[in-house]
Amino acid sequence: MIAYYSTILILSILVTIIYFFVWHNHFNTLITIYFILVPVANLGFFLLAIAESIDTAVIGNVLTYIGGCYLILIIMLSVFYFCGVKVSRIIRVILMVISTVFFASALSVLSKGKIGIFYKKFDFEIIDGGGVLTNKEYGFMHTLFYVMVITYFVITFVAIVYSFFKKTQTSRKTIYLLFFTETLGVISFFGGRLITGNNSPLQFIGATYVVAAIVFLIIIHRLCLYDVDEMANETMVKRGDIGIISFDNKLNFLGSNDNAKKVLPEISNLVVDKKIGLDSLNDTVFLWIKSFVNNNDENKFYYEKDNKTYLINAAYLYDGTKKRGYQLIISDDTKNQEYIKLLNSFNSELQLEVDEKTRRIVEMNDEFILGMATMVESRDNSTGGHIKRTSEGVRILINEILKDNSLNITPEFAKNIIKAAPMHDLGKIAVDDAILRKPGKFTPEEYEVMKKHSAEGARIIHEIVDEKYDPYFKEIAENVAHYHHERVDGSGYPNKLKGDEIPLEARIMAIADVYDALVSKRVYKEKFSFDKAYDIIMEGMGTQFDKRLEKYFVKSREKLEEYYSNVD
Repeated sequence: MIAYYSTILILSILVTIIYFFVWHNHFNTLITIYFILVPVANLGFFLLAIAESIDTAVIGNVLTYIGGCYLILIIMLSVFYFCGVKVSRIIRVILMVISTVFFASALSVLSKGKIGIFYKKFDFEIIDGGGVLTNKEYGFMHTLFYVMVITYFVITFVAIVYSFFKKTQTSRKTIYLLFFTETLGVISFFGGRLITGNNSPLQFIGATYVVAAIVFLIIIHRLCLYDVDEMANETMVKRGDIGIISFDNKLNFLGSNDNAKKVLPEISNLVVDKKIGLDSLNDTVFLWIKSFVNNNDENKFYYEKDNKTYLINAAYLYDGTKKRGYQLIISDDTKNQEYIKLLNSFNSELQLEVDEKTRRIVEMNDEFILGMATMVESRDNSTGGHIKRTSEGVRILINEILKDNSLNITPEFAKNIIKAAPMHDLGKIAVDDAILRKPGKFTPEEYEVMKKHSAEGARIIHEIVDEKYDPYFKEIAENVAHYHHERVDGSGYPNKLKGDEIPLEARIMAIADVYDALVSKRVYKEKFSFDKAYDIIMEGMGTQFDKRLEKYFVKSREKLEEYYSNVD
């Protein structure tokens, strides 16, 4: 017996030593506890085997219950961990408390039956060269202990079967190994007692703990490969692509790897557990962390050094779910940035080319529309040069409006109305020549036909001014054509709009249009003097024209008269 238990104890110590040689900081803490407790539990079996007194046997017996109370629980929780079955912290704590209660009751064995909650009484004998407690009479806690162990075994088997069918991301090899270990545990714990007897010094459960430890070593060796995130990070760090700098919540320096020191050599001068105190890091490390703290979305920074561009990702340093500090992750982003610059350069050149072609198309459309307006004007033998003169009239009025700009017009509006002015009579293209070229006043019927040109002009502009134009310009051009014959008193056409119902651009166009008609010669009249034209416009302020435009017309008078004086 002594040889058997000596071998099991030595093996348990060896596997624990091996574990600590392969230990990695992302291993579950429970696994580490398991490897620590296995030699302790087997030490208990060994003490029983060599016991020559009841005191040694009792101590050995108590140590063996470390396995029954804790190792079986840890195996169950480890199965959950390996299979990816989530168990809340509260449940883990409750289970650990339950196991501790049973272990505490097992400690009552030290009283040798005086506290009878676990063993009411027992004797000590040496059988087949090994010490064993005999004639045991169990207390109620021992009975409940068996209930606990059976429950742990059942839950563990359920978790393994569930993972086999539902957890496709869990390795099948891992599940088979866990099933083998758990089955062996049940057989050794219950079957071994049936085979050897309850009073036999030969127990197989200690060997099962060692087998489970070996299985855990196999699984954690593979687990490193299955943990994609951890392996990817570790591979990049080892390869030299990633630098890491860590600080606690108070910005005390915690450490960095060599890759970070290559990028920021000043880090080598930082002292662990001391705050950042180097001015040379104020514009880099300290600034990055401060920016991240103020705005968590601002977590990416770029740092250029030695013709390289580094990407710095700021993140919280977590301990489980708790934020314990900050971490800067540095990666060489030079190639990516060069590619982005090349792509941006290509896009800029392409955009310039597109803008140039678009500009040319718009210019061609402008020329086409202006050509149409000129063609329309050439059909009207009473309005020669009208579109050119009215456009200049609109420009003069707009310039005066912009000087104090109480109307709050934008430069964009000013540019668009000047550009749209030549299109205001475009609808006359749809008027019959017999009416358009009539050398005299229109009859009421002819006048009704002529009035349709405003709505027709808006329709034509809507169709020929395509998407390459600014939608805002298109809107202004349509309004100028459609509503420049409306009057603020509502007596105009085509829709009899009143006041501000008439778009501002149409109200401005109306003044320039009527002024030109007054000071220009028509087939049905001679041109009026500047004074008379001025008086007529002023008389129409508030009825035909917008009263708010009066002051701008007054200020424009001198420039209008100067312009028309020099026009043939």
